[in-house]
Amino acid sequence: MAQKQLILGAHFPGVNNMTVWSDPQAGSQIEFESFERFARAAERGKLDFVFLAEGLRLREQRGQLHDLDVVGRPNTLVVLAALAAVTERLGLAGTLNATFNEPYNLARQLATLDHVSGGRSAWNVVTSPGAFTGENFRRGAYLPHEQRYERAREFVELARHLWDGGDDGHGAFDYQGAQFNVRGRLDVPPLPQGHPIIIQAGDSSQGREFAARSADAIFTRHGSLEQGQAFYADVKARLPRYGRAEADLKILPGVGFVLGDTPEDAAARHAEVRRQQVSPQTAIVLLEQLWNRDLSGFDPDGPLPDFDPDVSAATVAKGRTRQHDDNLATAHQWRELARRENLGIRDLIIKVTGRQQFVGTPAQVADEMNRYVQQNASDGFILVPHLIPSGIEEFVDRVVPLLQEKGVFRQDYAGTTLREHLGLASQAVPA
Repeated sequence: MAQKQLILGAHFPGVNNMTVWSDPQAGSQIEFESFERFARAAERGKLDFVFLAEGLRLREQRGQLHDLDVVGRPNTLVVLAALAAVTERLGLAGTLNATFNEPYNLARQLATLDHVSGGRSAWNVVTSPGAFTGENFRRGAYLPHEQRYERAREFVELARHLWDGGDDGHGAFDYQGAQFNVRGRLDVPPLPQGHPIIIQAGDSSQGREFAARSADAIFTRHGSLEQGQAFYADVKARLPRYGRAEADLKILPGVGFVLGDTPEDAAARHAEVRRQQVSPQTAIVLLEQLWNRDLSGFDPDGPLPDFDPDVSAATVAKGRTRQHDDNLATAHQWRELARRENLGIRDLIIKVTGRQQFVGTPAQVADEMNRYVQQNASDGFILVPHLIPSGIEEFVDRVVPLLQEKGVFRQDYAGTTLREHLGLASQAVPA
C-alpha cells in the first residue's frame, strides 16, 4: 500500500502565547521583511502554504492592552497579495472573519488574490469572539454564538456561488437567504483554481460539522496520537452525509517543534522554550482568563487561588475566544494536577497550555510526524515555530530532507495551484 504524502503548512501567527517575541533571535512581527523571509523559506522547503492569523481588535485584560498585542497586526489580504509577488508556488492562506465581512466584497477580494497568485489562495474561515470586537464595526454588537456558524455556512455557500459564475454563469446573482439578501454581478473572471481553498479552524462539534459540509481542510489541535485518530475518524465519518469522500477534507493540526542534536539536547531546549513562552507575567494573565478575576497580586511561583472562578457574563479578557467549556470543572482539574505534582502557578500553566509539540532530533521528529499521518491521526501539519521569522528555516533545512528521503514529501512542486498541492479535486468552472 502506497504511503500517504504529508501536507505541510507554515503558520505566521503574529505575537501570541507560542511566539517567543522577546527572544534576541526573534524579528519583527509586522514588518514585511519578516513575512517575506518566512514565506521564502517555506517555499524553499516546498511546503504547501503559508498561513496568516488575523486580529480585528487589540485584546485587553482588566481594561489594559494585552501585553501580546502591543504591536498590532497588519491586514491579512494586503500581506498575502504582497507575498504573491515574491513567491511562485507557495499557497497563501489567510484568516478572515465571516461575522464582520460581507460575502460579495470578500469573495471579490479572494478572487483577486487567486488571480494575482495564479491560483494559490486559501481562506481560513473564522467567526467573531463577541461584542468587544463588534464595537469596531458598523454592525455594532455581535451575533449570538449559535448563529455564527450559520452565518459562516451561508457566507461560504454564497461566496462559492459567486465564484461559480452566479445565477447565469456570467457573474449575475440574486440571492435571498436567512443571513443575506443580495443582488448584483461579480466583476472578477473565473478563478485559476475555481475556488480558493476553504479552511475551518475549530474543534467543537459545530465546527466539525461545518468543516465536513463546507471546508477543504480543518485547522485543529490535539495532544496525542490516540486523540488525533479519534478526531480524524469523527470528522471523516461526517463527510458522506454531504456527498463527500474521505480525501475531500484534510485534517491539519497546528503543531510546534523543537529540534536538538540529541534527544537530551532537544528536551532541554524544549523546557527552555516553554519557560520563555510562559513568563511569570504571562502565567498570571492566562490564569486570570480561567478564573475571570484580577489575580495580579498572586505569586507566579506560588499556589493557585483557593477560591473558584467568577462565572458571570462579564469577563476580564476582551477580544479572545472562549478558552474553556466549563471554568469551574477546569479549575478543579488544575488544582488536582497542581496538588498531585506539587506545581506552582507558572509551572502548572506551562504544563496545561502547551500546543502539541514534536521534540527530538530531526530524525525523531520526521519519524513521529510520518507516524501520525500514516496511522490516520492527521493528513499533515500546520507548523507553528516559536521564533518568527527564522524558526521555519531550521525545520526546512533539517527535517524536510528526511521526509523527502522517506518518500512521503515532495522533492518539488508538481502543480501550480494550491488545490493541486493538496491533492484536491479541481473546482474550475467549465468554459
